[in-house]
Amino acid sequence: MTKAAYKRVLLKLSGEALMGDDAYGINRATIDRMVSDVAEVAALGVELAIVIGGGNIFRGVAPGAQGMDRATADYMGMLATVMNSLALADAMRQAGITARVMSAIAIEQVVEPYVRPKALQYLEEGKIVVFAAGTGNPFFTTDTAAALRGSEIGAEIVLKATKVDGVYSADPHKDPNATRYATITFDEAIAKHLQVMDATAFALCRDQKLPIKVFSIIKPGALKRVILGDDEGTLVHV
Repeated sequence: MTKAAYKRVLLKLSGEALMGDDAYGINRATIDRMVSDVAEVAALGVELAIVIGGGNIFRGVAPGAQGMDRATADYMGMLATVMNSLALADAMRQAGITARVMSAIAIEQVVEPYVRPKALQYLEEGKIVVFAAGTGNPFFTTDTAAALRGSEIGAEIVLKATKVDGVYSADPHKDPNATRYATITFDEAIAKHLQVMDATAFALCRDQKLPIKVFSIIKPGALKRVILGDDEGTLVHV
């Protein structure tokens, strides 16, 4: 068996990644493909936790949320991440993978609350843990939730899955001369004004010396190549 480069990782998925080519919502073929990628990683014996956003669901109600109080809108977004987490966990169950959803907001009739020792126990038992509802607080993004939970569970790296295969010197969709960085330091990313994560999440990862790997979730097999330590995406390190 090929040896994984990491023992425990935190995977950050954007809610938009679940839409596929749809305008909003969850695309079944897309979520099944993601679960297949996760299964490959689990087969390597990697302890995997996931934080997922809610943009794919919130996008559908965003027009009605215009002018809404920011905290209220953020709580709506957190509930959207719970819906995504349930969908992801159920898709994993159907694929024969044991997953547990833990929510930062108490809704115990639906999912269990986030308790750090219990999350660590699940990971050690080989279960995949899906962290829902962000940090449980408004004004914080799911990027920050990923940095926070990654630090709490002792993850070796945060894997930020996006639609772009790494961090570029400029927007690759606008600048044909943009080049991908294989590795870059936190300080270099700040100096070059590169948007890797939101500022709070980025600062937390830097302070905790928790590296970030940015890669494309759309590329087939990219997640497994990242786990194996191949030259995939961009590594942001201290």
